[in-house]
Amino acid sequence: MPVDARRSPFELRTLLHSLTVAAIFPVLLAAPGRIRAQQAETKPALQAAKGVWRPVSNDVLESLTAAGKKVSWPGGTAGVVVERVSGQALFIVPDQGVWTSANGGRSFTRLKDETISGRCETGFALNADPAGSRFACFMLDGKSGLTLDSGKTWTPFQQHGRGWDYGAVDWSQEKPRTLLAVHHESGGELHLSADGGQSWKLLGKDYTAVGIFNATALVASQGSGILRSMDGGATWTKVSDRTPTGRVLCVFKGVGYWISREGLLVSRDNGATWQAQGSALESAWGPFFGKDENQIVVVGRAGKESGFWRSDDAGKTWKFAAPFPEFTKEALPDWTPSKQWAAGWFANFGWDPKRNRFYASRMGHPTFVFEQ
Repeated sequence: MPVDARRSPFELRTLLHSLTVAAIFPVLLAAPGRIRAQQAETKPALQAAKGVWRPVSNDVLESLTAAGKKVSWPGGTAGVVVERVSGQALFIVPDQGVWTSANGGRSFTRLKDETISGRCETGFALNADPAGSRFACFMLDGKSGLTLDSGKTWTPFQQHGRGWDYGAVDWSQEKPRTLLAVHHESGGELHLSADGGQSWKLLGKDYTAVGIFNATALVASQGSGILRSMDGGATWTKVSDRTPTGRVLCVFKGVGYWISREGLLVSRDNGATWQAQGSALESAWGPFFGKDENQIVVVGRAGKESGFWRSDDAGKTWKFAAPFPEFTKEALPDWTPSKQWAAGWFANFGWDPKRNRFYASRMGHPTFVFEQ
């Protein structure tokens, strides 16, 4: 606006005041927003790394359709697992086998050995040896089995009814012989195999979580505390009042890790005693380990934030790493104790620490990868 030199001093002062207010007022309005943004930046635990969930199974599913192959109920994919050392990812297509990727989920090919079939009912149906290369599949409505060579060859398990919801493997053995598995829709029937899945022995009912330190030391839960058996499951002794939410124990470098509503539960003496490690974080899937025992990812929630959480200091602190993917027509996990979502059902998750990529699969939906 041009200033007229013929205006009076009072008019000039008034005009200059108006121009100054007009220039400063928008800055004042924006300042609280900038302050809030700066405050938010001081809370890294609540800020997910930037990234996007991308479906990685669409090409596979489309190729199966084009070839006239029928994907069994509920369609889509039903299970994903990642090998910690190499980052090899595998997902399950119901009754259309196991598909694998060695390039961070860019492309997948079907394993030549087609032993494995059916689908995964829970997030603990696929069990990966943390040391690498070995997997076990506890399948529903299909064949289960074990591989010692990254999926090149499989040894099938003896079929039992419709199959399994989840299971544990004694990875301390060079050729695993000791297995625990919970039978589907059986009231929590726990079965033991001492011959690599070639036969099964019923140990009891009402089991909600299982684990194996070695062929002698078995652990489990019936929904209240942790039980331990040193005689092949014939008798059980309660060794902790803490209750795991993870369906299957993870033994990494000889130490047992179980997720819970209190955070990580840890045993360094083959399950005889248990301690809470690190800060509390309510978890339902995991733990997944990275380069060492300090680098851990779990899937759970803190406050209203649900998704992938990462710790680089053995659980002392947790950073929100990725949100849940949006599965069409499916709600986010319901964390009500009586609900199945927060007990590891229907969804599978994995972490590729080599490329820092997260994987997610839910029955009837594509498999996704979170890329940063």
